[in-house]
Amino acid sequence: MIDIRLVREEPQTVREGMQKRNLDSSAVDELLAIDEQRRELLQKVETLKAERNTVSREIGKIKDQNEREAKIADMKVVSDSITALDETIRAIEEKQQQLIMTIPNTPLPQVPIGKDESENVIIKTVGEKLPFDFEPLPHWELGEKLGILDFERGVKITGSRFYVLSGLGARLQRSLIAFMLDLHVRQGYLEQYTPFMVKSTTLFAAGQLPKFADNLYKDHEEDLYMIPTAEVPLTGLHMDEFIDAEKLPLRYTAYSPCFRREKMSAGRDVRGIKRGHQFDKVEMYTYCKPEESMHEFERMAADAEETCQQLGLTYRVLQLCTGDISFNACIGYDVEVWAPGCQEWLEVSSISNVGSFQARRANIKFKDAEGHKDYVHTLNGSGLGLPRTLIAILENYQQADGSIRIPEVLQPWMGGATVIR
Repeated sequence: MIDIRLVREEPQTVREGMQKRNLDSSAVDELLAIDEQRRELLQKVETLKAERNTVSREIGKIKDQNEREAKIADMKVVSDSITALDETIRAIEEKQQQLIMTIPNTPLPQVPIGKDESENVIIKTVGEKLPFDFEPLPHWELGEKLGILDFERGVKITGSRFYVLSGLGARLQRSLIAFMLDLHVRQGYLEQYTPFMVKSTTLFAAGQLPKFADNLYKDHEEDLYMIPTAEVPLTGLHMDEFIDAEKLPLRYTAYSPCFRREKMSAGRDVRGIKRGHQFDKVEMYTYCKPEESMHEFERMAADAEETCQQLGLTYRVLQLCTGDISFNACIGYDVEVWAPGCQEWLEVSSISNVGSFQARRANIKFKDAEGHKDYVHTLNGSGLGLPRTLIAILENYQQADGSIRIPEVLQPWMGGATVIR
């Protein structure tokens, strides 16, 4: 949630931030008008309350009964006015709250301006695209031929965009999750196992509600939602808490399945297991002081890169432009790996510095030894996301006979298997 003080004191900064995102900035002017109206009414009601308190003290000293009753009648009118104003203020504050939720985080000045993902900036590419002396197959052909990827049974069980991993395919997925969690623990993150369902207040705190309500799976009999990412429960860990400044930064990692309702049309973009309504992901998440957040942002990006490096994948890092950074983020990177069978770059990690945007929603602050209090900054990043990492492994490690070599770093979890045949 954006700071209302920023809207009051630097409205042009907020307007320009929305315009850089290619959004209509009229909500800023509407918010300013509502805020002004609210403050005027608050001043009016405080004046009336002060008058009531003063007169109430005087009433006890009035000896003339008629005069006292007249004063009491006058104060009844004042009390009724206060009640009416309080109700008006509550309605205005609710409208103000709804409106402020529509305003995204303001991009930092160093974020490149662009209309959409086509204008993201490639910062670096690490590694070379592997040469093949045969035509590399896409994962959907490789997986079906090896009997490790079954689309028909996924559709039979659930529906389109679902699939079944079998045998060493399922074990390879599990090995990737274990490898990534263990790596992040070595990198300094504390592993968490969180609920895969959360309350609406937790989703609100993480910035998923109300904007992304249509993309969430909900239990309509309970106030529970299936999580779209472990970022949500990791935000919820410290809701409504003061964190000791000496404990910051706090770095967490967690595995979770993720559930998202996405409208997907047929075609190349969604062939295979690239996109689906259910997928696995290992998440990195950091709480830190405001002055540490850009350092932590670069650190988290480096940790995601190391994951790609250890898996032996060719990857590139993109700085997201203003038209592509997430609603919550003030700056973001994407890490993409090369998939030779699909012949495309696949996003496996998105790293975001959210600043105080989530912490303000979640009411998460830190307090130092001098008693200074402020909102923490939060950061999140995939470390990495599946199934796209699995796709890259299958396609980059395929051999001419249709088998797939298992990367050495994953073999400790593969029960002695070094090749999928």
